[in-house]
Amino acid sequence: MEIKEIILEELTPKKFIEEKVKDISSKVGSNFAINALSGGVDSSVVTMLGHEALGAKLKTYFIDNGLMREGEPEHVVSIYKNLGVNVEIIDAKKVFFDALKNVTDPEEKREAVTSSFYKNVFGKLVKNNNAKYLFQGTILTDVDETVAGIKRQHNVFEQLGIDPEEAFGYKILEPLVQLRKPAVREVGKALGLPEEIYNRPPFPGPALAARVIGEVSPEKIETVRKATVIVEEELKNSGAFQYLAILHEDKVTGIRDGNRDFGSQIEIRCWESKDARTGSPTRLSYDILERLAERITTEIPKVVSVTYNITKKPPSTIEAV
Repeated sequence: MEIKEIILEELTPKKFIEEKVKDISSKVGSNFAINALSGGVDSSVVTMLGHEALGAKLKTYFIDNGLMREGEPEHVVSIYKNLGVNVEIIDAKKVFFDALKNVTDPEEKREAVTSSFYKNVFGKLVKNNNAKYLFQGTILTDVDETVAGIKRQHNVFEQLGIDPEEAFGYKILEPLVQLRKPAVREVGKALGLPEEIYNRPPFPGPALAARVIGEVSPEKIETVRKATVIVEEELKNSGAFQYLAILHEDKVTGIRDGNRDFGSQIEIRCWESKDARTGSPTRLSYDILERLAERITTEIPKVVSVTYNITKKPPSTIEAV
């Protein structure tokens, strides 16, 4: 199924919004719909489009999978409350960690997150709400990477020959699938989203599970979550497209208090990119890199080594898993 891209130069945000609102209203009709809000740019824009089109016929959920950034559920819910959108938090941490137990292969991890999300969590929510549609923020880059076999994005189905209605029992609507990230940001701005949302750095669908190499556990997620707080604080004014912390699988040798210490290694990535299709590492100053290493190894005692990725995309990718 070929998708006709709407490039940024040809996008008229207000016209796009009008057309999508009309299209959503027409497709959903008198039925009910639900959507998942992660707080990222794509899901946020879909949430606002859906509520403009459907009002009370759309129910919005934040799925707390235990894999999000620190304080994310409460922060996102508070933002949308101010925008007049009620968001219900669903505690699904056990579902996701059970599904990820003993899973180490990157694609199997992504599949575990996808299956947990669409079958175990949203399948029940759809049934309980008697909803016929699920809204999600799939964009064209998600489709490109999945179809090309670079990595399976959790929100791509029809392009792989998977019928969501047959597989999960509901239809999926993807209002943003013709756009890439810069265009989505412009639509978000036109919808009245605050800048902290429409200019937010990208965050992966599998959340912090995409930033743990090897098996995912609550302990490992907590380590990479703490590192993420530090990286985002230190690099928020860098102007970079995206910045992140990755927890490596193997222990490495370090020294603490004059004794040998086997600890964890955090890899930092910071990217210059327009749409995530290609990317170059940001040329951060050594002062910044030194401060990142000092904070991470001091504030997270389990970490004894911090590295910085200097490989372009391709052959690297922005996320590790």
